[in-house]
Amino acid sequence: MRRIITGHNQNGKSIITIDGPPACSIGEEVGGLFEIWNTDGAVIDSTDEVDRGDSAIILSPPEGGTKFRYFQINPTPEGVPWDVLQDLAAEAFDRIGAAHHRIDTSKHPAMHKTETIDYIILLKGDVTLLLDEEEVRLEPFDTVVQRGTNHAWVNHGDEPALLIAVLIDSEIKD
Repeated sequence: MRRIITGHNQNGKSIITIDGPPACSIGEEVGGLFEIWNTDGAVIDSTDEVDRGDSAIILSPPEGGTKFRYFQINPTPEGVPWDVLQDLAAEAFDRIGAAHHRIDTSKHPAMHKTETIDYIILLKGDVTLLLDEEEVRLEPFDTVVQRGTNHAWVNHGDEPALLIAVLIDSEIKD
């Protein structure tokens, strides 16, 4: 995957500041989460050379911030016991500073809820979005606006599913 990040030079002319792969990723053994760009709510200086995708991977953006990333979900291996899947999911969420987002995992080990509005597009794969009381199977190029609900993603295919997401810090009223 190639990222192209633009900015301005000292003369105010538009330039490419980054052209290359994501600087950070995590969890490639289960698909992976790849950071493209992050904001923290501060004024954006388009002349700086900071790679805002090169930071510790945390699930949620900071207050007033955003996260732009893509993630892959591998198919769930056959025959893995439920308690092992729960332990693996707990470890994975802990690694991205999101253990506290796992509020009710009785339906699926990866269920989680964040204080964000997420814009998500399934690029390839056979994926179901699980919610507490409903689920929906997605086809490539289906879009989801995730409004701070408890959810998980399940890959039903034989290949990794690829999704792109923009997470925006938000105050969510249930």
